[in-house]
Amino acid sequence: MKIKDLQIQGKTFLAPLAGITNLPFRLLVKKCGCAVVSSEMVSAKGFFYNSEKTMQFLSLKDGEKPLSIQIFGADAELMADFARAIQDMKAADIIDINFGCSVKKVVKQGAGVALMKQPELAGTLLSSIRKAIDLPLTIKIRSGWDSSGQDAFRIAQIAQDAGVDAVILHPRTAGQGFKGKADWNLIKELKQRLFIPVIGNGDITCVEDAHKMISVTGCDAVMVGRAALSNPFIFSQIDSFLETGRYEAPSHGRRFSAMTHLTHSYIEFFGEEIACRILRGRLSWFIKGIPGCSSFRKRLSIIESGNQALSLIKEFETLTG
Repeated sequence: MKIKDLQIQGKTFLAPLAGITNLPFRLLVKKCGCAVVSSEMVSAKGFFYNSEKTMQFLSLKDGEKPLSIQIFGADAELMADFARAIQDMKAADIIDINFGCSVKKVVKQGAGVALMKQPELAGTLLSSIRKAIDLPLTIKIRSGWDSSGQDAFRIAQIAQDAGVDAVILHPRTAGQGFKGKADWNLIKELKQRLFIPVIGNGDITCVEDAHKMISVTGCDAVMVGRAALSNPFIFSQIDSFLETGRYEAPSHGRRFSAMTHLTHSYIEFFGEEIACRILRGRLSWFIKGIPGCSSFRKRLSIIESGNQALSLIKEFETLTG
């Protein structure tokens, strides 16, 4: 599949997840076969205020390419300037505009899913960004403010007319958040309405779900979020299943190797103290369902050094091998 002139090798995208899809995690899922990784959502205002947190979001490495950077805001000129700045940094391969975040502090700014209520502003914003950059441009939307999907269809058509190169649809309403069921029929209908690629997102909990979504909706690729937390290998598994009808579970050694890799990466990126606080929760994702995982999780919850974390990983690997 191609997004504008960017050739994508595979049918899997990592969803942008606040507090999770940082550089270390993106590098891990890239090693696990993800075709396109996505940054956390980055504020246009934060960039121009030179926010330290925002600048950390823009810490990037060549090893994660192709990379999509997702940005949000409601000021067309500011968003266009931000997109141009990212392009000038040669940081991203795709710029994605957030039309789906339903967090109150984002919606109050008129950004995220609030833009789906304002089609005229949405068109102005997207046209401004399109004129400012040559990079592939995508948007990530929800079904809208009710379950009919009419908001999604309207905004997606505006986006296509403005020169956006692909649309990602998470077919839940603004009020649903991550609750309830994603309506894949809306992905199917959107695919029939547009000529640009449509990427489906929502309720992909396993490899078979990804295959079913593509089969049922005809979408060009799938975007996986929460399922990648406990199984970062899901991306290569999906592509294998789509190509051959088969996939393999990660070996015991590969799973623990991923934990070790993530530990080193977090310490390098965040520093040991902050990394250990994060890893207390993150490492437990990888051992879900393994006998003895509850005890291991408790011991992880009090780690204070990288060496302590690495020793626990090695000990648990040996114990369960």
